[in-house]
Amino acid sequence: MVSRKIIQWIAALGCNAYVPGFLKGRIYRGALKSVCVPGLNCYSCPGAVASCPLGALQAVIGESRYSFSYYAVGLMVAFGLLLGRAICGFLCPFGLVQELLHKVPLFKARPVSSARGARLALLAKRARLVKYVLLAVFVLSLPLFTKGEFGAGAPAFCKYICPAGTITAGGPLLAANPPMREALGWLFALKAFIALATILGCITIYRFFCKFLCPLGAFYGPFNKIALYQVRLDHEKCSHCGVCARVCQMGVDPSLDCGNAECVRCKDCVKACPTSALSAGFRYEPHGKNSPLTKTP
Repeated sequence: MVSRKIIQWIAALGCNAYVPGFLKGRIYRGALKSVCVPGLNCYSCPGAVASCPLGALQAVIGESRYSFSYYAVGLMVAFGLLLGRAICGFLCPFGLVQELLHKVPLFKARPVSSARGARLALLAKRARLVKYVLLAVFVLSLPLFTKGEFGAGAPAFCKYICPAGTITAGGPLLAANPPMREALGWLFALKAFIALATILGCITIYRFFCKFLCPLGAFYGPFNKIALYQVRLDHEKCSHCGVCARVCQMGVDPSLDCGNAECVRCKDCVKACPTSALSAGFRYEPHGKNSPLTKTP
């Protein structure tokens, strides 16, 4: 079976296959740019051959002629129903970037025991809600309700926040186009600061952006309970040893909730389970309260 890492590299390279863009510092504008990829991959990246679904959604919402993007939302819903956040774990180019950054041999955040550890865990749990706020405010509300001089709303998340765009698009474009560097202002300084903070966060915390800031992950997360691709638990085999929870770098306990919105379906828990109680694959079984996938024996 093809490993997850190989699939990640194939997805990342496939989404950024326009090599002349990196060499000449220009953006591909061919017919494929009208197609959205499942993961976060900036439209302005010199190698990008397709569009980011978040960028497409904001662009259409912001248009004075439209109030809703049926194509972008419909495509994202289809991706979610098929894979849920497996998209984050397998097909998102910026997810791969985050995992590579986490390999940098610097300080890593570790679980802390005692009451202080419980408080930090609660704080981290609440901080994960930030990505839902960013989805509601910067991706949906601001482009829709804040119109500019020509009646069009700005893609607020892409314009003011998205570190993926700054790292994978802004950096390469500036490196290849010296005149662009002379036009930099406060907005790029803000985004550069956010990008640097994200890089440091990803080095310290596994998939920092995924956990706390990614609106696309916030959109896909709720689909984990109904997606065709699922992680499943066989309660008869489960010994409740806690191994799956300890190996999960996204902070999920699969023995309690296989459909958790934070699970990126990396299958580390499946590989680590000593009793083979966990499995992953395409099979529809809803994660309801009485589901055999989630109920406590």
